[in-house]
Amino acid sequence: MTIEINAVKRDAKGTGASRRLRRAGAVPGVVYGGGKDAVTLEVNAKELFLQFRHEAFHASVLSLIVDGKKESVLLRDFQMHPVRNTIQHIDFQRVSTTEKIHVKVPFHFTGAENSPGVKLGGGIVAHIQTEADVSCLAKDLPAFIEVDVANLEIGQSVHLSQIKLPKGVEFVQLAHGDDAAVAAIAKTRGGVSEAATETPAAETPAA
Repeated sequence: MTIEINAVKRDAKGTGASRRLRRAGAVPGVVYGGGKDAVTLEVNAKELFLQFRHEAFHASVLSLIVDGKKESVLLRDFQMHPVRNTIQHIDFQRVSTTEKIHVKVPFHFTGAENSPGVKLGGGIVAHIQTEADVSCLAKDLPAFIEVDVANLEIGQSVHLSQIKLPKGVEFVQLAHGDDAAVAAIAKTRGGVSEAATETPAAETPAA
C-alpha cells in the first residue's frame, strides 16, 4: 500500500515564514530532484506525524500530492524539535522509474527464539547493524529486509552476503567489497553482551 502525503505549494520563505507555518499547524518542506525545479511546500503537521511514525515512511517510495498532482518521492531529510519532538522541516526527493536509488532499509531480525546459541548457549542476539544502504529501482524497494538468526551458535554471525535479498536489490556496502556482519550471538558477561568489547572481524561467520 502506497503512503500518500498531501501538500500545497508555499510562496513565503525564510525563518519568519516557517515559524508562522508551524504556529498554524503546518510543517515547511521542499521537494527536489528528477530534473525539475525545487518546490517549497507546507504539510499538515498532524497528518504528517501520523505517517512519519511508521517505519515504512522512512524506507518506501511515497506518493506526494501537491495541489492535486502526484509525484513519487523518497524522504531524504527532516529536522525535529529538540524538546517537543515535532517535525520542524522535511525534504523529499523525486524518484525516477528508470534510475536506481540508494535508500537505507531497516533489518527485521527473526528466529532468535530458535537459535542454538540463545536456547542452549544462553547467549543473546547482538544487532551490529539495524539498517543497510541498498541500491535498486524504485519499484523493487523493500520496506524491510529479513535477517534469520535461527541457525546461529554462540560466537557465530550473519554477514551481508548471507542475507537473501529481493530480486533487483543489492547492498551498496557489499558491492564495494565490505561483507560486514549484521548480527551475532554473543555471550553475556555480568548481564552485558561481550559483543560490546569484540569487533565484528573477530566473529565466526555462520556455516
